[in-house]
This record gives sequence, structure tokens and C-alpha cells, in this order.
Amino acid sequence: MMITNLKSVFLVIFVIFASSVYCIDDKCAACNTIAEELERGLMNEKPRNHLDMRHRLDSKGQREGKLIDYRVSELRVVDLLDGLCEKMQDYTLEKVDSSSKLWTKVNNWDNLTTNKQEARAHSKDISTFCGRLLEETEDEFSELIKKGHVKVGEVGKVLCQDLGRYCKRTSDPQKAGDEYRNTEL
Repeated sequence: MMITNLKSVFLVIFVIFASSVYCIDDKCAACNTIAEELERGLMNEKPRNHLDMRHRLDSKGQREGKLIDYRVSELRVVDLLDGLCEKMQDYTLEKVDSSSKLWTKVNNWDNLTTNKQEARAHSKDISTFCGRLLEETEDEFSELIKKGHVKVGEVGKVLCQDLGRYCKRTSDPQKAGDEYRNTEL
């Protein structure tokens, strides 16, 4: 009896969690929005010095250890990905016309003309989706960043097509990201 109740509780929790994660209708558009936010982070990166990991002295008094290029360091990956999903809470799904919607960045929630409660729900949805996306792809994505394979203009392709597989590959590179351009409110 108690095991049946426990199974029921876990089933309810799983259904609630799964429904919130899968409630994004257009995962490709959501992924591209996340990729664009990540590209902003790449574009706003400031040049950094190498990481000096030479903290110990050898028997002759010389520093020993590694000097790591920041561009291939784990610290750079952390700097880029840390807080990304929290930033996605500034986005909501805006109706463009009767048949299409677009992820938009909201600069001021008070000036939003649509249903604020629904807009906040969308922002939580994309933030949750972002967490799931990073959870699924973080190890491979981190390695690609460290190897220099993730560049501005290519994040959507790497994250949403190659790793996440949420977007289909297009034969025309000009149209690859044009369908999912975002605006700011």
C-alpha cells in the first residue's frame, strides 16, 4: 500500500516536471534564442590573460605548474555558460500574427502589453528548456568551445543542429538562422 502511494507520488512529480520541460512547442526557435544569447556573451567577451597555474616552487626556487590559455580553459566555459538560463527568464513568446510567435527579450516587464502572467510562464518555460538543453549537451559543447570550434555566428548550428538536434539542417546557409531572428521589447 505504502509503496503504491510512493510510486503514485513519483509519477505525479515526473508528469509535472516532464510537462514543464516539454511545453516548448518550437524547440528549434527556443534553442536558437538560447544560442543568440550565448553569442552575445561571446561577442562581449573581453580579452583575458592566460591563467597562471604556477603556484608551487621547485627545489631551486623556480615556479612550476602550467600556464593555460584562457580561450581553451574551463574558466572560459564557466564564464560563458554560468547564468545563461537565468538570462533566458528575460525572454517571452510574443505573437507576431495569428499563426506565428517569436521569442523576444523583454527589457521592461511593466511595459509589456500582453498578459504578464502568461508572458512570465513562457519565460520560465524557456529557462527550463535552457537548463535541459545544457544538461544534455554541456560536456560536448564545453569541449567544442575549448577547442575553438564554437565561434560567433555558428553557435546555433553547433548547439541546435549538431548537438541538440532540435533544428533540421538546411542546404542554404543564408537561411539557416534567418527564420528565428529575435527582437527586443
